[in-house]
Amino acid sequence: AVIFNKTILYISNTDYSHPFLLNIIRTLKSKSIQNCSNAFYIRSDPSLRQLRIMFVIVTIFATVFILTQCNMVTAFQKHLAKTNLAQNTITSYVWTVNYFLNHYKEVNKRNLLAYKGYLVENFRPQTVNLRLQGINKYLEFIKQEKLKMKFVKVQQKNFLENVISDADYKFLKAKLKSDGYDEWYFIVWFMAATGARVSELLHIKAEHVQIGYLDLYSKGGKIRRLYIPKNLRSEATKWIKEKGLTTGYIFLNRFGNRITTRGIAQQLKHFAEKYGINRDVVYPHSFRHRFAKNFLDRFNDLALLADLMGHESIETTRIYLRRTASEQQKIVDKVVNW
Repeated sequence: AVIFNKTILYISNTDYSHPFLLNIIRTLKSKSIQNCSNAFYIRSDPSLRQLRIMFVIVTIFATVFILTQCNMVTAFQKHLAKTNLAQNTITSYVWTVNYFLNHYKEVNKRNLLAYKGYLVENFRPQTVNLRLQGINKYLEFIKQEKLKMKFVKVQQKNFLENVISDADYKFLKAKLKSDGYDEWYFIVWFMAATGARVSELLHIKAEHVQIGYLDLYSKGGKIRRLYIPKNLRSEATKWIKEKGLTTGYIFLNRFGNRITTRGIAQQLKHFAEKYGINRDVVYPHSFRHRFAKNFLDRFNDLALLADLMGHESIETTRIYLRRTASEQQKIVDKVVNW
């Protein structure tokens, strides 16, 4: 019992990628008694008693190895929580690491490349890179940066896809207001008038509406200010007072808790069907795209838009200089008459 407790204590303070522990794990995968002997540096053929002892120790190490992996992922999750990443991003990264460890067991170059190959064969490039980013973050966390993988190249389209038109946006807003869906009217308006990500939208409080802005920490650790325009601020203030709110979050469900990002996405699809709008263009991020397009149409300052959107690189913002697919079609239909 004393030896077992000391073993547990030693491994709990040891990186799961420790060479000695990996040597034991490799022994588990081998059916060779000689390999088992080598793992414990036994130079002669082991006796039956030695084999029994080795079996017990290997079993202990294997159990502790699994527990240590779980502890490492938990520690990784806590580490991510301190980096100002969005909760959805953290959930995605942790899920990815758990999937990898459950299916490939050991972190090495061969398994990492095998996982990357699986991703490339089964998912879109954007999804592949999201998964690789999660793995790379984990490799940084366990001090294995040399194993980090390169991202796959994403072919940029020469048009924006599935962005709600300005006409459909205004139509949806008008219908929500006339039909008495005040909360959803403001959810759509806030996203389209501030450029907020849906996860950022949920952080808006009554106090922010009063002062006209919300300060957010971007992924790079920088402060980004989310401005609430005057006309929206004025109308939202009246709505908040009617709800009886003076402080706290403004977008709540019927239980008084903050509405979820998934709940917003699902309800928007419902309204798209209800009002006969193409479902493909009605989703939370579509209104962020609409904000960017409308802003550039009225004030052509790409650098300012990049700051307002929270983009680390202005190259990311350049996509909004492009037309949507439907806009391209209308221009071609109008111009090409030969």
